[in-house]
Amino acid sequence: MSRIRLGLAQINATVGDLAGNVGKILDNIEEARRQAVDLLIFPELAVTGYPPEDLLLKPGFLKDNLDAVSKVVRSSEGLTVCVGFVDQQDDIYNAAAICHDGKLVGIYHKQYLPNYGVFDENRYFQQGEGEKIFTLGDLTFGVSICEDIWYPGGPAHRQALLGNAELIVNLSASPYHYGKIQSRERMLRTRAEDNATLLAYVNLVGGQDELIFDGTSVVIDATGEILARASSFEEKLLVVDVQGANVFRRRLHDPRRRKDKRHFGKEQHYRPVELKLLRESCQDPAPVAAECQKWLEPLPELYRALVTGLRDYVLKNGFRKVVIGLSGGVDSALTAVLAADALGPENVTAVYMPSRYSAEISENDARELAKKLGLPYLELSIEPTFKAFRSTLAEVFAGTGTDVTEENLQARIRATLLMALSNKFGWMVVTTGNKSEMSVGYCTLYGDMVGGFAAIKDVPKKLVYALCHYRNSWDSHPVIPERILTRPPSAELAPNQQDTDSLPPYELLDPILKAYVEEDRPIEYIVELGYPRELVQKIIRMVDRNEYKRRQGLPGCRITPRAFGKDRRMPITYRRSKVEPRTSNCCDLS
Repeated sequence: MSRIRLGLAQINATVGDLAGNVGKILDNIEEARRQAVDLLIFPELAVTGYPPEDLLLKPGFLKDNLDAVSKVVRSSEGLTVCVGFVDQQDDIYNAAAICHDGKLVGIYHKQYLPNYGVFDENRYFQQGEGEKIFTLGDLTFGVSICEDIWYPGGPAHRQALLGNAELIVNLSASPYHYGKIQSRERMLRTRAEDNATLLAYVNLVGGQDELIFDGTSVVIDATGEILARASSFEEKLLVVDVQGANVFRRRLHDPRRRKDKRHFGKEQHYRPVELKLLRESCQDPAPVAAECQKWLEPLPELYRALVTGLRDYVLKNGFRKVVIGLSGGVDSALTAVLAADALGPENVTAVYMPSRYSAEISENDARELAKKLGLPYLELSIEPTFKAFRSTLAEVFAGTGTDVTEENLQARIRATLLMALSNKFGWMVVTTGNKSEMSVGYCTLYGDMVGGFAAIKDVPKKLVYALCHYRNSWDSHPVIPERILTRPPSAELAPNQQDTDSLPPYELLDPILKAYVEEDRPIEYIVELGYPRELVQKIIRMVDRNEYKRRQGLPGCRITPRAFGKDRRMPITYRRSKVEPRTSNCCDLS
């Protein structure tokens, strides 16, 4: 049997940028021609970007998407191309167009529409029916889209069994979270081995709002072994040669297929659409050495994911520069190095905004970090403005003591200064709050929550420290001053303040939050893990009472399986009688 050369075009598409996305598609088609690719595969909804959300409710957008995919069809001379787009017939479908030598030869409609976590596909798409099988030369392949491949008895199984497909092509837009790359690949290897097929999986790459797509496209043989793997978090055209003969040999040793085929009956077998191999088998190009990138270690993987998400959110929304409030603490330090690595240090302005409660060492550490990173650095004292605010409110506040109100005034003054810089110079404000703080409401609404993007909103505090240590390991002279990583964390909004004045130690807080927020564990389960009941109840009260803050929060990089936002959709108003007695103070206004 002749070799078939596959190309997996792992591109960074932008939602709505039809011209830009098609430009990338056409560039990859041209490069695929140069590399003698026979079958070129693009990710799910590569034409529109993923997820297009309510753009799909605009007829003009749907028409433009169809016009765009027509350009791809016309540009497919000399090879076969599978590309994701939105098909419009009686309804709209998440679809793959199969283009061959300048003609549209088939359309596949996604059958399994995910509607959980960050997915809302039932809101927009009709469920597809039927399989699409094609023979290219002497290799038969079936087409599927993303979620279709996650089901053992799904389209891949029917295409392999009833259409005798030797290769399953899967166009995907699979959002990243920590651990997803490895678990997804285990599933893909199982699917290839169970169906005794080659499997070519091409995934989207890049950031889109909260979502990050890692790429990590793979080609797997019929025994479940990896033939090729693309790098993570970067665009790549992965080229690999495959043969169907190995699939046939594998199937000769697996008699289960014969029994499964008889179960379906002859009338359900599929006839493939025959496509001519656009080069003769005697003209096979010299074999290519398949690229097989290794998985990243956990901390490098997470760091690159955050850099990707931050970079693409800023650039895709038309910004080139950002501004960050640098406090001398660990959260703003991590945010600053992420931004510098994502955008270049010259595009990240650090602003230190001291008050009467700011420690001298905070100023020294902030300045040193900015200098080591090469960031433009500003210092703007909030003390004059804070005095003016207190003077204005003095008569109204007469007879009351100092409390969280004065703390929040400082945070909101800093937010006003950052937003003024944003308005004046066109810099996006990147906030610095972490997931532990966002979970329990240890943040100020209209204060440190104000800005354009929350880079580390899904990063728990302990992981913030781990990522800082990892970033410091890059160089012989670490960029984050050691004192930032060793001194007790503090908001510095009151005299001698530390986070532990309001919160339990993060060594206790983070695992309780993980159990409650990410795993939906009940109180009894968490207590049985060894945590004091009163502490668990206190933390759960703080999480529940601060949903109103998170609802008004910024988008930020999603790196866990259960991030705040689309993943976790809790009502603001609901009865919490099982957690605490009803009180008059139902909201934490800090």
